[in-house]
Amino acid sequence: MKVRAFRGATQLGADEPAEMEIAVCELLEDMFSSNSLSHEDLISILFTSTPDLKCEFPAKTARSLNLGDVPLMCAVEIDVPGALPRVVRVMIHAYSELEMKDIRHIYRRGAEVLRRDIAQ
Repeated sequence: MKVRAFRGATQLGADEPAEMEIAVCELLEDMFSSNSLSHEDLISILFTSTPDLKCEFPAKTARSLNLGDVPLMCAVEIDVPGALPRVVRVMIHAYSELEMKDIRHIYRRGAEVLRRDIAQ
């Protein structure tokens, strides 16, 4: 199996813990199912969020999907003027048989505008 990176992003409607949980769980579940990733395939997951999101760590939300034994890390995106607000980005590192051209990068809830070239 090869090591691959799977990208995704979602935009929250508000900076609220419940919204963070719903948006991040939806995104991760979609990324896993769209790329046939199982728990055993996962190496690590990196989350970034825009500086306006302060309600919760995206990684804490991921633990609700039984990912507590997967290395998870959060960081803050660069505060670029005019950037799309309330965005959580995800990069999953995993073992996969998929060729790079076959990877489905998932952008949801308005975040599709970030990468129209690869968003599904």
